[in-house]
Amino acid sequence: MRFSKWHALGNSYLLVERVDPEHALAPADALRLCDPHHGVGADGVLEVTDVRGAEADVIVWNPDGSRAELSGNGARIAAMWLARRSGVAFPRIHLGERLVPARVEDDLVEVDLGPVHVGRPEALTVDSERIEVTPVSVGNPHAVVRREPSRDELRRLGPIIERHERFPERTNVQLVRADGPHDLTVAVWERGAGETLASGSSAAAAASAAVLHGWCMSPVRVHLPGGTLTVDVREGRAVLSGPVVEVFRGETV
Repeated sequence: MRFSKWHALGNSYLLVERVDPEHALAPADALRLCDPHHGVGADGVLEVTDVRGAEADVIVWNPDGSRAELSGNGARIAAMWLARRSGVAFPRIHLGERLVPARVEDDLVEVDLGPVHVGRPEALTVDSERIEVTPVSVGNPHAVVRREPSRDELRRLGPIIERHERFPERTNVQLVRADGPHDLTVAVWERGAGETLASGSSAAAAASAAVLHGWCMSPVRVHLPGGTLTVDVREGRAVLSGPVVEVFRGETV
């Protein structure tokens, strides 16, 4: 199996093109590939299932073998890969039911993730504590918590909120601090992956919640442990931009 490894601010993905319909990836393949000890090591796998010029269908696999409805950084990585392959600077990525148009310029990739739904804040009991959570959907579920984004707090609260009964399909979790009119600092706990250095859909969720609730204004610079992404919240839609890097290419059995 040939693959390429990419990262977006340290959020790493393996990209695999399915060349034979009879050899689709299975959950066990994603588990093995993402395992840093028995595989290649990554935060997820992007399985390109169909390429049509400057458009492609992509399945996003989490490192625990589950599938994600959407990945903002995954979409940006797939767009960079497709732009290089097709020679077109405006590729389009199909992720589940969402069509994600992209713009590629040098190492920067901008994607329109589409509509973002920000729910009303809710109080949840987490680890014997009442915590206010804002549910957000970017095509995948998120729980935004306005709290100091320390690593200790993320590791304590992230796995509990991810699997809280409020979220039967589990959820991504963001701890968010507003640092200025256009700046957020965010720590991310990804559903099926755990702590990650960056997450595109999490950045979009946090920025959308922050703009709606008046914590900051668009465009929002989202500062993550791996670096900074920019989110432009436009009429309930999120446009995400930032760098993408190809790390290496390889082949595994």
